[in-house]
Amino acid sequence: MAETSTTVARCWWAAAPPNTAYHDDEWGVPKRDPRVLFEFLILEGAQAGLSWTTILNKRAGYRAAFADFDPAAVAAFDDADIARCLADPGIVRNRAKVSAAVGNARAWLALDDPAAHLWSFVDGHPVENRFKESNEIPAFDERASAMSKDLKRRGFRFVGPTICYALMQSCGLVNDHILECFRHDECAALA
Repeated sequence: MAETSTTVARCWWAAAPPNTAYHDDEWGVPKRDPRVLFEFLILEGAQAGLSWTTILNKRAGYRAAFADFDPAAVAAFDDADIARCLADPGIVRNRAKVSAAVGNARAWLALDDPAAHLWSFVDGHPVENRFKESNEIPAFDERASAMSKDLKRRGFRFVGPTICYALMQSCGLVNDHILECFRHDECAALA
């Protein structure tokens, strides 16, 4: 069911800040910039077990702590950098997630073309889903499961099927705006 704010139909989860601006400006928009995709890989992994609102509220802190999501800089983090991150209240201070971000940066750099690699799971083109109700949207699908399996094989962590599907949604690999949402057709047109 879509929520309406100022007579604009949106996906149900976008009814309140900061989710509204994120939904209206970013979520579901196809992203091919490797650095932006890396950012979302880190943020989606950090979100595991938490609300996306928590991560959005800490996004600036993540940018500062993780070198504006420069994979090469994050891959070079040492024990002192990890300790600095764990002391930073601007991010989720979870050792496993911080260590995974560093390891994921190293695994990211080992990919020949990280953006093309992620997009290969949807054959290079956004999948336009046509869900009428939010309860039709899956937590993951076969493409996300394949991405998860592949990334884990390559040494990535915090990349289970649900996290991979959330990455696919946020970065526009799949268009999961419900049909009634004003962004569905707009994101479909960007494909």
